[in-house]
Amino acid sequence: MFISNAYAQAPAAAAAADAGLMGNLSTFLPLVLMFVVMYFLMIRPQQKRAKEQKAMMDALAKGDEVITAGGVLGKVSKVSDTYVTLEVSTGTEMVVQKSAITTLLPKGTLKSL
Repeated sequence: MFISNAYAQAPAAAAAADAGLMGNLSTFLPLVLMFVVMYFLMIRPQQKRAKEQKAMMDALAKGDEVITAGGVLGKVSKVSDTYVTLEVSTGTEMVVQKSAITTLLPKGTLKSL
């Protein structure tokens, strides 16, 4: 009596067809844009750093001066496939994994060995 009946309206066919493609594209565009930004800010630099670290580990040779992940400085006295023997002082050697070596120092940095 006081409330009138509500009837559903039919959608406009032409407007729905045009908005369908643009609506889907605009929905996924921010997601794609976020992935591209994440790739260039996080993934790509990490891959580059890992590639440089692997090249450094492959190039280790006897006589190189290095720093380990624990902060130990030493001169490489022997290199095998997975382990490196470091001379940390005269007559004192220690064996570490290759992956524990973080930095290759310039020649002559360690004068006391």
